[in-house]
Amino acid sequence: MKHDFSDRVAIVTGAGKGIGQACATQFAKLGAKLVLNSRSKGPLSETAAAIQDVGGKAVMVVGDVSDDQVASELVQRAKREFGRLDFAVNNAGISPWVGNTTECSLENWQQVIGINLTGTWLGMRYQIRAMLETGGGAIVNMTSVAALKAFEGYSPYSASKWGVVGITKVAAKEFASKGIRVNAIAPGSIETPLFTKVIESTPNSREDYEKATPMNRIAKAEEVAAAASWLCSDAASYITGAVLPVDGGMTL
Repeated sequence: MKHDFSDRVAIVTGAGKGIGQACATQFAKLGAKLVLNSRSKGPLSETAAAIQDVGGKAVMVVGDVSDDQVASELVQRAKREFGRLDFAVNNAGISPWVGNTTECSLENWQQVIGINLTGTWLGMRYQIRAMLETGGGAIVNMTSVAALKAFEGYSPYSASKWGVVGITKVAAKEFASKGIRVNAIAPGSIETPLFTKVIESTPNSREDYEKATPMNRIAKAEEVAAAASWLCSDAASYITGAVLPVDGGMTL
């Protein structure tokens, strides 16, 4: 079934590259109007241009999602430009390898928790309020396979992504009767600039990650975007509070 997002409005954070860019482009192809966010204007402009190339409409809000004003402005921009908010993909995140738990610095811990977890919570805080005004909506939070199994060297990242699962489930239960669905996607090894940095900063090779996946390959960002659009669509109308692994079987 082809999803139709005509007259729908979506926010996508971390939309300058990788999974966020793929999600934004996918939603635009399905007819949605987009509010895009990233900390860097250059990559975000490229995403906006790609959306315009497929006949879509997009506006940009540059800033850090862990900043309360940025989180608020994303929703206000959606309402000012397009009159409403229907979907949100809270994708912005960082994934530094920090060594074992004792080697992680307080600064590193706070940065990862701030962007990955606090940023997701702030986003939902404003997104849900806007969706309540128009009778409902759907939110997809990007967690990780690191919220489903342990990966050495990623203590703050794992904590942040476990936290995303928790707040996803709580919000899903709180607002299920209000027409708002909140789900999460747990990507495995995905071909993105962030994944390339992970490989470069750890002892593991690309082949190691491929072997750790039963499908024996690295996924494309578009495969995650397809799952995100499905979760927001009417085809997933009875699904909320779920954590969907898109991991090629890594967590089996």
